[in-house]
Amino acid sequence: MNNRIAVRKCDEYDINRIGELISEIYSKTEGPDVKGKKVLVKPNILTDDDPAKCISTHPAVLEAMVLFLQKSGATVYVGDSPAVHMRKFFPEKSGIGSVCRRTNAEWANFIENPIEKNLRKGSIKIASIVDEVDLIISLPKFKNHELVYFTGAIKNTLGLVPGFSKAKRHGIHQSRSSFGEFLVDLNEAVLPDYFFMDAIIGMDGPGPGGGFPKKAGLLLGSTNPLILDITASKIAGYDPFVIPTTKTAFFRKKWLNSMDEIEYDGPSQESLVLKDFVKIPITENRNIALQFIMKRIKPLRKLERRPVFIHDNCTGCNKCVKICPVNAIEAHPAKSNYIVLTDKKCIRCFCCSEVCQDNAVDVRRKVLGV
Repeated sequence: MNNRIAVRKCDEYDINRIGELISEIYSKTEGPDVKGKKVLVKPNILTDDDPAKCISTHPAVLEAMVLFLQKSGATVYVGDSPAVHMRKFFPEKSGIGSVCRRTNAEWANFIENPIEKNLRKGSIKIASIVDEVDLIISLPKFKNHELVYFTGAIKNTLGLVPGFSKAKRHGIHQSRSSFGEFLVDLNEAVLPDYFFMDAIIGMDGPGPGGGFPKKAGLLLGSTNPLILDITASKIAGYDPFVIPTTKTAFFRKKWLNSMDEIEYDGPSQESLVLKDFVKIPITENRNIALQFIMKRIKPLRKLERRPVFIHDNCTGCNKCVKICPVNAIEAHPAKSNYIVLTDKKCIRCFCCSEVCQDNAVDVRRKVLGV
């Protein structure tokens, strides 16, 4: 790992142009030698959906990376675990499956025979392929996230955790800060070797699944996940240190001691900031006493940002029910396509909004009964 990051402008999902920029960025940031190595490429696949929705890493970016690695002498595997991960999952709608077939990159089964990795506190199940390959290359997507505000390199590693184990972690780590610490712990245990972000068209608004396509026209690469996340979140207009993963990682001083150590290669960062990027409202309250009151006085708790179910849009897929780590959501016993939230159980992890593909879950402040 080093402190270099390279950013290049790229306006279209043209595989040849992206491939040229991957080669340039990888060289500028001294990406690891892949010749003769087995390499796992891990895109961000929240849900398997149309690339136009910008939910996942675009297949053109994945294909360009796979071809670059193969040309450099690597044997390439592709894999990820989506939010709702069934045993026979294969990403067809997103175009990622087609990339695997065209390039003969093997799709890795993350859910079979997971292995255990130790964290700072406890342990966690990880896809077994991490111990079968020599290198891991992570392809995060430039987009918002209701819980951690902005998702990037550090957050993308969570996809190495198979099945519903990811959602269970929300039940264990019920605050933004606690979940951010867990994500950094995970990266310290299983750290990808290179990070390449698809920021050609990202997502603003209520991400990571229900937001809106937003063109940034950029590609970013680094061996250092913290530096990539700092740079990307600045481009989105965030103070990097409101992002819980960034804050935790920076103050641990393991990947970066000072902002002055960042070696940036690219256009003026100020010129890249998206002035009209719709950010997630910053609601984390650092006042411990006030947090205590907010959780216990019902009228105040009802003013928090929370999941609101749009019943007219619901198709009854029940993905939100399956993924809820604290069983706060259930299907109505009599009404079809009608979801019921038990607000006092809800931990505001927003997993339900992540997996809903029907615009049936909104995250906003709403007084119950109004």
